[in-house]
Amino acid sequence: MDGQYPLALFMSCSDSRIDPSLLTQTEPGELFILRNAGNLVPPYGTINGGEAATIEFAVSALKVKDIVVCGHSHCGAMRGPLAKDTLDDLPAVRGWLSYADATQRIMRENYQHITEATARLTATVEENVLVQLEHLRTHPSVTAALAGKELNIHGWVYKFETGQVFAYGPQDGQFVPIEGTGVMTPAATREFLPI
Repeated sequence: MDGQYPLALFMSCSDSRIDPSLLTQTEPGELFILRNAGNLVPPYGTINGGEAATIEFAVSALKVKDIVVCGHSHCGAMRGPLAKDTLDDLPAVRGWLSYADATQRIMRENYQHITEATARLTATVEENVLVQLEHLRTHPSVTAALAGKELNIHGWVYKFETGQVFAYGPQDGQFVPIEGTGVMTPAATREFLPI
């Protein structure tokens, strides 16, 4: 064995219903995977933890060409920013979800018109993916690789109900279905401009 050569860093929620390799139909070794509650990316320098080290290693040492931040429907972690009182007995979770504070503010200030619970959670999941992509850009290895056009970053949302994957298309300003052969590989997102 002479090392690993993954195609992409795939960042997803730790929800047990998500299997990144099954979702993307990739083989062992094709994805470098980072999972945590809410698919959160702490901005660089806020904590010295596993997320920053994993991102840096994937970009600088493994030279991945793509990073996918993948949220999902019915995300329990994203219910937290919508109802912080539900986190009273979960102080560690409450602290971790502070990396979604911008998501909470976006929802409060821009989505008051969405009152139906499922639609509001869906909007929260989508906005959170976009917020985490902005956090990802604060990491020096990512910033340098993006500037050198050596890296693309992508925002995805996976819907359990249908098995569909939606990718953020900056040209559309919204999440649109990834269509094609049914194989959801990181390369399938190349039809979308890097965001």
